[in-house]
Amino acid sequence: MNVLFVSAEAAPFAKVGGLADVVGSLPGALRRLGLDARVMLPYYGFLDSERYHITPVFSFLFPRRTGTTSVQVYSTTYQDVPYYFIQGWPFFGDEREVYSTWEWDVPRFLFFNQVAMATAWELRQSQDWFPDVLHVNDWHTGLIPFLLEESRYDPVWAQVSSVLSIHNLAYQGDHAGGWLWELGVPGRHQPDLVYQDLTDNLMAIGIAYSDMLTTVSPRYATEIRYPYMGYGLDSLIRVRVNDLVGILNGMDTVAMNPETDPFIVSHYNADTFLEKRPPNKHQLQRDFDLETRDNVPVLAVVTRLVKQKGIDLLIPALRRLLVNTDVQFIGLGSGEPHYDRQFSQLGQDFSWRARTYIGYNAALAQRIYAGCDLFLMPSHYEPCGIGQMLAMRYGALPLVRETGGLADTVTNYDDGSGEVGTGFVFQWEEADALYHTIRWALDVYHHRRDAWQRMQRRAMLVDFSWENSARQYIDVYRKALIKRRGGFSWQK
Repeated sequence: MNVLFVSAEAAPFAKVGGLADVVGSLPGALRRLGLDARVMLPYYGFLDSERYHITPVFSFLFPRRTGTTSVQVYSTTYQDVPYYFIQGWPFFGDEREVYSTWEWDVPRFLFFNQVAMATAWELRQSQDWFPDVLHVNDWHTGLIPFLLEESRYDPVWAQVSSVLSIHNLAYQGDHAGGWLWELGVPGRHQPDLVYQDLTDNLMAIGIAYSDMLTTVSPRYATEIRYPYMGYGLDSLIRVRVNDLVGILNGMDTVAMNPETDPFIVSHYNADTFLEKRPPNKHQLQRDFDLETRDNVPVLAVVTRLVKQKGIDLLIPALRRLLVNTDVQFIGLGSGEPHYDRQFSQLGQDFSWRARTYIGYNAALAQRIYAGCDLFLMPSHYEPCGIGQMLAMRYGALPLVRETGGLADTVTNYDDGSGEVGTGFVFQWEEADALYHTIRWALDVYHHRRDAWQRMQRRAMLVDFSWENSARQYIDVYRKALIKRRGGFSWQK
């Protein structure tokens, strides 16, 4: 089975959020299970061609309503996965960031959708390779299922299925109608789009026309069916509920491994963490110029500083806590300017027990996971989340709000001997709820260490590798192909 991922991001080439982690890892897991999975990305101006050995493979002229564009296609193989990069002036090739303004991102990603289809056809002609499934991701590639539907008159395209993965429904690529008309894209007459006035919403178009839909966690697949997290598309999601599957994201357990991580000072596993993990806590305290102490709990966050992540809950809860509680806090992240300022001010106001770093540093992030005791993720919504998985893998207990992938990955402490639980969970979207849950966790840390350590070990042993998720995606692809081809079956 040939699967072509089409995406705006893929690690390590172009990364902004979790989308990059999925597209950078899942194709490799699928290839290990016998599929021929490949990835197609824009050729951004910041790509490091020398480092990743990205070379030109072919070019072609692409006629559009507004003129003809010369398209150059580049390629490389990274960790056994073939990648294709599409360059076409003025849309891709000069930018220094993945995303720009809405006014520019919509037309250039529409171009990417159109050219991705054309490039797939050129691959068939030049390399004798053609996808059975087009796996598209978020609004940036949401037009492709519609373009595929419009190409069904051709018997070759008629055999190709589409799968849309929803990584974050809040971002939709809406109000694209003028650009769609300018590019000569036919009208979208699917009834559910028409009566809800969503024919110019790229995420909605993808939802309506894809053969199958996935989200990045089972809980999120349920949450987006309702108005609070449906962001205006919940009724459209409910129409497609029989074609919707929630599959929990995996993580790169080879790169993210406390037994081999080059960024931490002491390596350990679930059997040796009691003796070998403490030096990482000491190093973390030294890194942030905090007092080196074994008996003080270290709380930490590594996050984007945006409302989605619950920063409006986190800062007041931490201020209340830090006034008179013997804890240390370490924060790493950046985001919206007003949250950056509040986060930085927190570190200044409680400098003897709190440190904040505005920005991102991969080495520091790894040391935080390996050295902190309690990892905070009070998100308002979280389609999947990876921070809680990394914390668990490195032996830090996560404290999370019960939503999306956080609810799917963290089992709440049983408030007893620790026979059940991999962390601490709260529900209400209030700073008080977060504060009192932290207090609960600190009480367990100080007075029920056996229970705490049982949870640490259990958390470290949870399998978050991609293999199980990849097998579920294979089932989705099979269902998509059966819908398109009838009796198709594929087995490995």
